Amino acid sequence: MLSKNAQKTLDGWISAAGPVVEKVYGTSEASWPEVRARYMQGLEKIFPAIEGVSYKTSTLGNTPAMISERDEHTGNRVVLYIHGGGYVHGGVEAYRGLTGRIAKALKARVYTPDYRQAPEFPFPTPIDDVFSAYRALLDSGVQPENLVLTGDSAGGAMVVTIMRKARDAGIPLPAAGVALSPWANLTHSGLSATTRDGIDPLCNVDFLNRLARCFLARELATHPDASPVYANVQGLAPILIQIGENEVMLSDAIRLAANLGEARVRTTLEVWPGMFHVWHLLAGTLPEADQALNNAIHFLEQALIKEQESANLYP
Repeated sequence: MLSKNAQKTLDGWISAAGPVVEKVYGTSEASWPEVRARYMQGLEKIFPAIEGVSYKTSTLGNTPAMISERDEHTGNRVVLYIHGGGYVHGGVEAYRGLTGRIAKALKARVYTPDYRQAPEFPFPTPIDDVFSAYRALLDSGVQPENLVLTGDSAGGAMVVTIMRKARDAGIPLPAAGVALSPWANLTHSGLSATTRDGIDPLCNVDFLNRLARCFLARELATHPDASPVYANVQGLAPILIQIGENEVMLSDAIRLAANLGEARVRTTLEVWPGMFHVWHLLAGTLPEADQALNNAIHFLEQALIKEQESANLYP
């Protein structure tokens, strides 16, 4: 049972998503840019920027990005935060509250790439844009031991995919990654896609299948870059996965964690009873969101400390 304030915020989120749902189901004649703009306007009101953090725009390679940074001095820590939205309807504007909290708690500069999205730019463009942003951070002089990845939903899946692409390209991996409610399997073949369908107030399988078709165009849902549960995940940096127990994505998040563990990747899995898709956005109104975010910050903090110590020992 959510508090009155948390339920009001969740209801506002569901209401703001109305234009997206109408567009996905073909009952809206608005363009996708118009739909995204309306969705972001709605989310900005319920997930506002927080005090003590400044926000500005920049570019990483050719990809626009929002920077969230404490008003006080920030050290050399950098977070690449990858927003969600099914590769179709997300945007950086809705994440000022969440990225601001991360920036303050971790004393880091947080970059959120405003990557191109489907259907105008289907697979693999969103992933390529984020990987280009990751490369740009390294090329700008950011040291890998000071860099971590975080993302939610589609962005949570991209945390794993960007690490894989860095590994395969022979460039440094980040110190760690956190995947919040990762959309890790676009086939939706896990048991929870059946048992939890209709329970999560923000996602159902039919809606996700439509998003997947929009994003994939003619690519298979089993492509490892689209669905990291089918990927070779050996040699990746430590990863924390947080998933809500009520999510249709629950089984596939557990499968992803198991695959990472089998591949000898240091993996932490947290299943949060009663929680829904990306409940973290309700930080400040929902205690479980605050607790989960605190756990994620602690995980990243410890990874950064360990990597920095290693860099100092073996310069």
